Amino acid sequence: MSSDAGGKGQELRILHLIDAMMEGQRGHLFPWCAVLVGMGAGLWFLLPDEPGPMVYSLAATGLALGVILRLTAPQALYPVAAVLACLALGTLAAGLRGYMVASPMLDFRYYGPVQGRIVWIDRSQSDVIRLTLDRVVLERTAPDRTPERVRISLHGEQSYHDPNAGQTVILTAHLSAPDGPVEPGGFDFRRMAWFEQLGAVGYTRTPVLLWQPPEPGTQIVDRMRSHLASAMLQAMPSEAGAFATGAMTGDRSAISQETVAALRDSGLAHLLAISGMNLAFLIAFVFALIRYGVALIPPLVLRVSAKKLAALVSLGVAFFYLLLSGSNVATERAFIMVTVILGAVLLDRQALTLRSVALAGIILILWKPESLLAPGFQMSFAATTALIAGFAAMQSRMEPGRMPRWVVPLVTLVLSSVIGGLASGPYAAASFNRFADYGLLANLLTVPVMGAVVMPAGAMAALLAPLGLADLPLWVMETGSAWILTVAHLVAGMEGAVTGIKAPPPAALPVITLGMLWVILWQGKARLAGLVPVVLALWLWSDTTRPSLLISRDGNLIGVTGPDGRILSLDRGAGFAARSWLENDGDLVSPTTAAARAGFAGPRHAREITLAGIHVAALSGKTGLARLREVCLTADLVVVAARVPDPPAGCRVIDQTLLARTGPLAFWSEGQGLRPRPTEDGRRRWSRPVGNAPLPETALAPVMPHRLAQLRAAP
Repeated sequence: MSSDAGGKGQELRILHLIDAMMEGQRGHLFPWCAVLVGMGAGLWFLLPDEPGPMVYSLAATGLALGVILRLTAPQALYPVAAVLACLALGTLAAGLRGYMVASPMLDFRYYGPVQGRIVWIDRSQSDVIRLTLDRVVLERTAPDRTPERVRISLHGEQSYHDPNAGQTVILTAHLSAPDGPVEPGGFDFRRMAWFEQLGAVGYTRTPVLLWQPPEPGTQIVDRMRSHLASAMLQAMPSEAGAFATGAMTGDRSAISQETVAALRDSGLAHLLAISGMNLAFLIAFVFALIRYGVALIPPLVLRVSAKKLAALVSLGVAFFYLLLSGSNVATERAFIMVTVILGAVLLDRQALTLRSVALAGIILILWKPESLLAPGFQMSFAATTALIAGFAAMQSRMEPGRMPRWVVPLVTLVLSSVIGGLASGPYAAASFNRFADYGLLANLLTVPVMGAVVMPAGAMAALLAPLGLADLPLWVMETGSAWILTVAHLVAGMEGAVTGIKAPPPAALPVITLGMLWVILWQGKARLAGLVPVVLALWLWSDTTRPSLLISRDGNLIGVTGPDGRILSLDRGAGFAARSWLENDGDLVSPTTAAARAGFAGPRHAREITLAGIHVAALSGKTGLARLREVCLTADLVVVAARVPDPPAGCRVIDQTLLARTGPLAFWSEGQGLRPRPTEDGRRRWSRPVGNAPLPETALAPVMPHRLAQLRAAP
């Protein structure tokens, strides 16, 4: 009896302790639900193997247990219920999404006719027009093996046809499956393509021909976007006009890569993305136009709420703009945020709070869990959360009377740029491996123009276009855009405008995120404890080591660390891998410059280099392959851009057969040797298949210098 009483007393003490700890957090706990839902989805993506029934059963059990605790348990256990339910909900949402988007990925290299309907037009990194097609038909390919969508870059002469959304076209193209990461832990384009149902990418050097015009009543919004973009470019035939068109419609196909690079290096790339800022500028203008326009009509203002009418109209404009811009993740995120804010206005609630940001985050993560991994999602929510918390902390100091009224807008602009830049900086640096040193200056000079000139002028042009009066607002829009591009090129051209940033270790960003969320969301002095993991993660980031040796997927390119940066074996070939390696090193030079660094010797078909006492050779072509036995006599590691069915005995060879199993290989210095690490293992649904044949025992063993290896092998 006393034992039962003691147990109940212990339970009561635990409940009392939990209740006391949560007492100071009452009214501030809802934003943690978004954090926990995101963690649940993130854990699903981190799983090395594709989740099976056991994982989903545990998640469903956790969700049910959380609901039961919330309905039946004491109030002190409500936080426990929320933790279980939110983590489980995020995991289940990610699993459901992965199942719903499943579609074929091309499992062979294809060359032949391609037929499909144009759903998107943009520009590739090589500055050529790129078409995304659905309703794809490939010759001699069964429907169950045909990708849902393909993306094709248009090279060569393409003056025979002007592509527009909704058209069915036919062309001859080279296609292959989207590639995975170029190194362990790198950006996984194949995973992103999986969730976009993009099953193949490629190029064509033959003309694109119109097969069928757009079907009546289909793709109305896409065709409207193409029509608006064409009309805007005709009225504004300049690079500034292309920028304005891209910012308004999402069609960036007319913007040159030079302009994109200038915007990126000046810290202004976010102005081109249809994200929270652009949509906020547009909706703020429409809201003010409707609200103050109603105020000018006394009979109307006495009968309706001008604020709620403005919110309702703005909501419709935001939804139309979402459809017009192509409904990409950045715009969807911005639309959800705007919807929550305008909904709060309609319900007479405070519009911009951490609760509204959390609600928008929960909706987007449950709807598209993969957006959690997108730089746009991370940067946008980091900046918005920090801005709300920052201005809440500064509110008392910015009250009327504390400073001159004319100073308030200036202080607001500076604080917005500083807080938003600091909050989104780690995510931008991790995603793009660069920091725009003068980004604050560029934003101070351009953001007011974007908000007060470009976006309002675009809205006025849309309103006046049916009356044939759009010329003046379009001129204003083009002039404002020209100023933005002038600043972008000027700042990007300044000495030291960009600093390269190394890729962070995998745990750095999650730790920084959770630490800063603790600082912002937790109430009381204990919130400062969140700075400890942030500082630790930044220190680990600064101290991270990059691979000493990298080998591309096809074995044609290797990169070795040198005293002045990574040295590439060739000046061309595997261009995406080469650029990615250098950027992840924080090295902003071109692949050509990296290949010109001293280190490699020998002809193109037989490159050789010594790394920390280990002799590495890279062979390609028939001439290089013919020298395999000769090279094996002196090299500790031989990389061959071909399949080698019978490598010489005792020679450590990495050929395309092995690379097909491992993906790109990375080697880190370990003692007196090199420890390899594969990039792919084929254990998730989007992973590249690697086959069932076991790897040779020596495939992932450390690479040792010949003499040292022989000494260790001796009895």
